[in-house]
Amino acid sequence: MEGKKDKTFKFVIVGGGIAGVTCVEQLSSQFPSEDVALFTAGPLIKAVTNYKQVSRTMEEFDVEEKPSSVLEEKFPNLTVIHSAVKSLHTHSHCVETADGRVFGYKKLCICSGARPKLLTQENPNVLGIRDTDSAQVFQKRLSKARRIVIVGNGGIALELVYEVKGCEVIWAVKDKAIGNTFFDAGAAQFLITSLEADKAEAAGPCKRLRYTMEEPAPDAVQTFTADEYSRGQNPGAVEPGSALGPDWHRGIELQGAEQVSHRVSVEYQCEVKQIFTSEEFLLSSKQTLKADTGRSSICFLKLCLTLSFLSFSSQPCFSSVSAGSWPVYVQLTNGNTFGCDFVVSATGVIPNTEPFLHGNSFLLADDGGLQVDDHMRTLEPDVYAAGDVCTACWERSPLWQQVKAPKTSITVQMIDDLSGQYLM
Repeated sequence: MEGKKDKTFKFVIVGGGIAGVTCVEQLSSQFPSEDVALFTAGPLIKAVTNYKQVSRTMEEFDVEEKPSSVLEEKFPNLTVIHSAVKSLHTHSHCVETADGRVFGYKKLCICSGARPKLLTQENPNVLGIRDTDSAQVFQKRLSKARRIVIVGNGGIALELVYEVKGCEVIWAVKDKAIGNTFFDAGAAQFLITSLEADKAEAAGPCKRLRYTMEEPAPDAVQTFTADEYSRGQNPGAVEPGSALGPDWHRGIELQGAEQVSHRVSVEYQCEVKQIFTSEEFLLSSKQTLKADTGRSSICFLKLCLTLSFLSFSSQPCFSSVSAGSWPVYVQLTNGNTFGCDFVVSATGVIPNTEPFLHGNSFLLADDGGLQVDDHMRTLEPDVYAAGDVCTACWERSPLWQQVKAPKTSITVQMIDDLSGQYLM
């Protein structure tokens, strides 16, 4: 592999998201005479703009999707390579790209992010929201939807449940309270009233990071979500985009097809047991009827009532499945079943570690992320990681500064190790 290297860079960063671009900017500015390479599968990167230091512990900046050429124009020592990484060879300090090229590195930082953990990979009516393209797909599907089911209790689920209007929302959470990752049960109970009330038309000013995206040109190449790739809808041309951040929904109209402001029903302490198409649901119901011939008339009546409710149809129960049925039905572990236009799987992410594991000695955390120490180093020498692809394996402080630190301090750690000096 050593003799096949196209070029060797001092620093190589894999991933065009916030973590990767932040590393690239700091390394390129700290070492203007050293070669830096950024590997990104898509044509767009997440760039920080309008940065302001408001106070000692407060910063204000925007994050925008921009062509990668913006970085190359800003940093002459930077090379952007538009290709996914196929494999990593830590013993020979080189990475192989999907198009067959091999590049060497002195220091490597893996910022490949993560992809949505979908309930099922094969159902087109199960969506994941991870990047701007998947958010646009969701917006398009929502505009024609009467009812959706949101599964999950994290940040994406919380934002969706509150922001979606003009559509009934069934929210399935596995916990006793909503948002238990962010606040306690008392605060959750206080926020429930916000779900029951009509949503205010005018939103207040946004004082956090703002994420914007521009409409692509008609002939421009776009990135796509990882879940579309896994379904094989467009093999060979689909690559995952960069992750969304807070307030991603600003500027996106999350409006359903109904004339209602806000309607949310929460199903607590349950998970998804099974997902049916309308045909599968009808077949399953018929099989239940046949299995209980002693009470067939009662079961038949229950089936009619269930299908009529699930389809919201005024037609008789015989025609509700064929003429007014929902595209997908979700059976929960609490025994309830709901018909809906589509399901949003907001149950977390899977770190994108696959290209880097074979033949190497990385340690994985319980969530599948690369284990890193307090200097963001992996077990392999000269290999670091940041962002959703890694998991911090040291005793962490509950303060938010430590959450923010890895994206900015990792470049300092790489510089420390390279120069033999401690710069923090």
